[in-house]
Amino acid sequence: MKALTIITSASALALGLSTALAGNTPYQPGSGGHVFVMPDELDWGPVGSMGEGAEIAIIEGDISREEPFTFRLRLEDGYEIKPHIHPAYERGTVLQGTLHFAHGEEFDPDQTRALPEGSTFIMSPGAPMYGYAEGEVVFQLHGTGPWGIEYVNPEDDPRQ
Repeated sequence: MKALTIITSASALALGLSTALAGNTPYQPGSGGHVFVMPDELDWGPVGSMGEGAEIAIIEGDISREEPFTFRLRLEDGYEIKPHIHPAYERGTVLQGTLHFAHGEEFDPDQTRALPEGSTFIMSPGAPMYGYAEGEVVFQLHGTGPWGIEYVNPEDDPRQ
């Protein structure tokens, strides 16, 4: 039994999260029990707010609501995360590849720090950040929603 789904809801769409619909239900906080998920059980789908080359797999919660969430992002090699901010703390762990990341409003790959597999990061809400993927990168994010992304430069937003 898969314990995951990619959620589509009006509020998630309002955040620009175009995700694929799967037939399974993610773990909901407070529902009791344990959840065990193998990597091949993840349901990956597109992330409308990040465009081509990025995929998301929701593990826990509804990222459009004020509740705990856990999800993974998968980025293709060379994918650029343009300068952006988030409305809440973002806590992450790099599981595969190397994520290069930095704070700032201007994309400058030379200013990034390489975060190899096993690295963790905590990003403050409202603080601009950017980065890129070296190799296929998978990282897991968790926190309390709602999760969203607002680009510093509106022309960088694939939802436009």
